[in-house]
Amino acid sequence: MFDNYTSIENFKEVCGYTINDVWYPRVTKILSIKAKPALYRYYGEAASFKAAQAVTEKSAEEGTLVHEISQAILLGKDPEVDPSVKPAIDAFRQFLAENNIQTAPEYIERRIVHYDHRYAGTIDALALINGQFGVMDIKTSQGIYRDYNLQTAAYMDALKHEFNLQNRWILRIDQIQLCNRCRATLRTKGGREKVKNNRAPCPQGMHDWGPMKGQIELQEFPLWEDDFQAFLAAKRLWEWENDSWLKRIDY
Repeated sequence: MFDNYTSIENFKEVCGYTINDVWYPRVTKILSIKAKPALYRYYGEAASFKAAQAVTEKSAEEGTLVHEISQAILLGKDPEVDPSVKPAIDAFRQFLAENNIQTAPEYIERRIVHYDHRYAGTIDALALINGQFGVMDIKTSQGIYRDYNLQTAAYMDALKHEFNLQNRWILRIDQIQLCNRCRATLRTKGGREKVKNNRAPCPQGMHDWGPMKGQIELQEFPLWEDDFQAFLAAKRLWEWENDSWLKRIDY
């Protein structure tokens, strides 16, 4: 979002990977072309663009921290956990202990390439869950959004000839506070507080927030072929948008 490339090398670094001397656009960068109304609305409601950008960047840093610690745990490590994300990580550990999720180090943070459709990406994990093998993507958002299906579909198609993939999952790791009175939730990320009321809320300013607690959600999306076609459409639009840069690198 709001990219302003300064050189060919900057464009290549920001937008993709060079693998065996060949450059490929990155899945997540391709999908940045898709409109995100909720994000635009947030920027529109912010005090200033600079303030909104600061929250967005801090939120991304916090999400990356949870992501990196979670992947280290999947690799069998015992990473140091920052107190700011400890509730989320504690919930993640408990979730793994209570559910049949198997991963292997060689399938964590694995780079993938689709040579036919010319794109690359990095999967969070290939996992065996309840007897099914497939792609598991970790998110730290406040919900599981349909957009994520485009990303995982791109991974599924790139890997379908190498593995017998049977499913794909989004694993969401988050943390919230619950009001002891009205059961509303408070989510603080990037320094921004967001309250959700599930029923009649407390009077303004009267919430009695409990301790921070982790939230884990796992959803499966076994059907992916239609999502992959939508990904290819997004890729074509991204290529059109960046046509001048792509011509300069003989894409």
